[in-house]
Amino acid sequence: MDTSTLQAFVETAQLGSFSQASQRLFITQSAVSKRVAQLEEQVGARLFDRIGRTIALTDAGKALLPQARRILAELEDAKRVVKNIKGDISGRLSVAASHHISLHRLPNTLRTFTTQFPDVELDLRFYESEVAYEAVLHGDIELALITLSPESDPRLHSEVLWLDRLFYCVSNDHPIAQHGTTDFETLNQYPGILPAPNTFTSLIVHEQLAQRGLTPNLGISTNYLDTIRMMVSVGLGWSLLPESMIDNSLHKVVIDSDAIERPLGFIYHRDRTLSNAAGKLLNLLKEDAQKGS
Repeated sequence: MDTSTLQAFVETAQLGSFSQASQRLFITQSAVSKRVAQLEEQVGARLFDRIGRTIALTDAGKALLPQARRILAELEDAKRVVKNIKGDISGRLSVAASHHISLHRLPNTLRTFTTQFPDVELDLRFYESEVAYEAVLHGDIELALITLSPESDPRLHSEVLWLDRLFYCVSNDHPIAQHGTTDFETLNQYPGILPAPNTFTSLIVHEQLAQRGLTPNLGISTNYLDTIRMMVSVGLGWSLLPESMIDNSLHKVVIDSDAIERPLGFIYHRDRTLSNAAGKLLNLLKEDAQKGS
């Protein structure tokens, strides 16, 4: 059993696809299949059920997966400890970031980081915050830049970098925009455009409406806030959006509710030794956040 077979197994299990695992590992699909087959032979059990193009973990595969993740994480941790001692700022740095943070908070920091540390191989993945959270917990990602959960897992270190103020918005020609002020009952007469129910924004809206005995009148749904902003701007409904995304195509709704702030920041696993590269990136992020970028 070696790391290459374990990596092929973990990536295939995580992505649910031999072809996607091959893309992640930069090897051919047949090479991934061969490595998984070698691992199955070594452990003496089938790890995946293959039904047509669909694969699923067997009971043996489910039992092996957390152990394989732990072994790979400990090996990577050992490598980082040695590199850190040597002072190296190089190698692979895996970072997951939400689409909103990637578009609106990261560009300047990434430009500086890649210029200052050209020997770092940046593996930047665009995940929804909830997916990135799980990836850090499982040891698949070193850092995640996400909307922070109000109840973080004790295994994770989390730190706020930015506070996003959120406002209810409609298009400038929406009937609500003609009101000086409005209330949730009036707002909810029109369709809302929200991300998935388990997201910070959606949970806030559901809670505020529920406090007033209202069930959200929801229309289109997408997790991409820039798409939501576009749909709101052309009059398809209202939404709750970060102040940083509100331009003159949108109208802030004056409504009786407490100020809403969404904490954005980073998380990493407390049991994982951060690489020198991760430390440098976090320092740059903190500096830029203090400057207001």
